[in-house]
Amino acid sequence: MTAELVDLLNGEEPSGFQKLLGYRLVRWQEGEAELEMPVDQRHLNRAGVVHGGVLTTLLDTAMGFSATYCPFPGRVRRVVTLSLSTSFLGQAREGDVYVIGRLRGGGRKIIGAAGEVRHRGTGALLATAEGMFKYRPGSESAEGTQL
Repeated sequence: MTAELVDLLNGEEPSGFQKLLGYRLVRWQEGEAELEMPVDQRHLNRAGVVHGGVLTTLLDTAMGFSATYCPFPGRVRRVVTLSLSTSFLGQAREGDVYVIGRLRGGGRKIIGAAGEVRHRGTGALLATAEGMFKYRPGSESAEGTQL
């Protein structure tokens, strides 16, 4: 794991699912997060393009991160997804994709977020999403909970 990723995640190890897909968090700040992932054979469907489930996973993840930035070392914030609506607008067979998730607003426990996936090389918009998320207990405030 790179020092940059450790800094962004305050020492939290990547999840097993993150390791399986191979995405990484490249930017994380209050209200916004960016992930990137090099496309390889494991991400493709039978038609040879990135599977919609992979794109939806990346959108869900980036939007969740956009709501859970925690500037306090050794502390984390977490959400669970309540609903997620994805629209598929393009295809990719190779290269890198990047995803930006943005916090849209909400209340103390339930928030809304939006996201988009683009191809890094062409800038083509591959998918967009809107979702509703609920903070896990202790994650409602910026201080979060102990890691």
